[in-house]
Amino acid sequence: MDTIFALASAKGKAGVALVRVSGPGAFVAARDLCGDVPEPRRAGLRVLRAQGMILDQALVLVFGGGQSFTGEDVVELHLHGSQAVVKAVLDALSAMTGLRMAEPGEFTRRALENGKLDLTQVEGLSDLIDAETEAQRRQAQRVLSGAIGARAAGWRKILVRVAALIEATIDFADEDVPVDVSPEVLGLIDDLIGQLSREVAAGRVAERVRAGFEVAIIGQPNVGKSTLLNKLAGRDAAITSEFAGTTRDVIEVRMDLDGLPVTLLDTAGIRETADPVEQKGIDLALRRSEAADLRLFLIASIGEGLPIALQSGDLVVLAKSDQQGLVEGLAVSGQTGLGIDRLLAAISGELAGRLALDGVATRHRHLVAMRGAIEALERARIEVSSGLVLAELAAAEVRRAISAMDILVGKLGVEDFLGEIFASFCIGK
Repeated sequence: MDTIFALASAKGKAGVALVRVSGPGAFVAARDLCGDVPEPRRAGLRVLRAQGMILDQALVLVFGGGQSFTGEDVVELHLHGSQAVVKAVLDALSAMTGLRMAEPGEFTRRALENGKLDLTQVEGLSDLIDAETEAQRRQAQRVLSGAIGARAAGWRKILVRVAALIEATIDFADEDVPVDVSPEVLGLIDDLIGQLSREVAAGRVAERVRAGFEVAIIGQPNVGKSTLLNKLAGRDAAITSEFAGTTRDVIEVRMDLDGLPVTLLDTAGIRETADPVEQKGIDLALRRSEAADLRLFLIASIGEGLPIALQSGDLVVLAKSDQQGLVEGLAVSGQTGLGIDRLLAAISGELAGRLALDGVATRHRHLVAMRGAIEALERARIEVSSGLVLAELAAAEVRRAISAMDILVGKLGVEDFLGEIFASFCIGK
């Protein structure tokens, strides 16, 4: 395998820049630059030279293959963060035989190929790098720690037990089996279906933490939706005017709400209209509102009808509270900011409450694998309930569920999308 290198820290002037080298020629390359290398996992200060010229004085760290991130020999060069210094060191490495610049995500890909990470941990690392809020950071750390792999290993162990019990009845089909294994098999299948179903339900929330929750502000024209959006965003994100129907498209504002990633949607005012362009905006508003995780129904007066049905967790908010007098419940003024803190707390509390499910399946791929396992187990349960007359069919379905667990952690059938996953990584990671 080639020896690869790259700048692992951000480009541009900085206090310290990190260049990483990984592969069978990493230690040789380091010796070419600094004469000798420190003992593994012990930092040492060295002068880097190329063609008799001093490039920099750097802190050098080396890791043997069994102790490195990639599973290969790795050298880290902690340089002064000058762009000129970094370029000089990269040029020197480029001139060495057998070394080449790493491709995006290639260090992490090698960690996967060498068994240092499973695929879910790779995805967790990608999410950690992209994390913008505290909730995203915590979730990515949990996935990177191997939480999905650990659960999948436990589920797989149960499936292997189920398969062994079923196949034992096949092996002794012509003999009297002393114990009926059906009750144990059905019990294990039911328990596992329950565990996977709960994880799929929790995974829908985990997906939203990763991608961000959508909160739609909906109501009649001129009720103050755009003014409220601007106040929540702290800037003029939407055009406001006294004329009804100003908002035609959906305006999105991303924000960090108590550590949760939230996208606020300002939608067109919902009313009967003969204007075809406004009607398209209203249709879009209804579609986005139906798909949103949470809806804020902004109303002009108590008892006002709502344009779409309330769903669990939705909030009804009285607009222009500075003109309404003393009212109970949620009431806000986009002009003065009255009630904004209370509204934000209500949104945060509702979304945070959904995190109690504690799911670790953060991607659609994870949910597809788990649903595949559930479907296979449900078919296996039908066969087993028939008295193991069709034991071979039941065993085949259990093996499909085992394959789904292997797909989940990247041991099987992942080649088609590995390129897409690693393309999202930066060079040097």
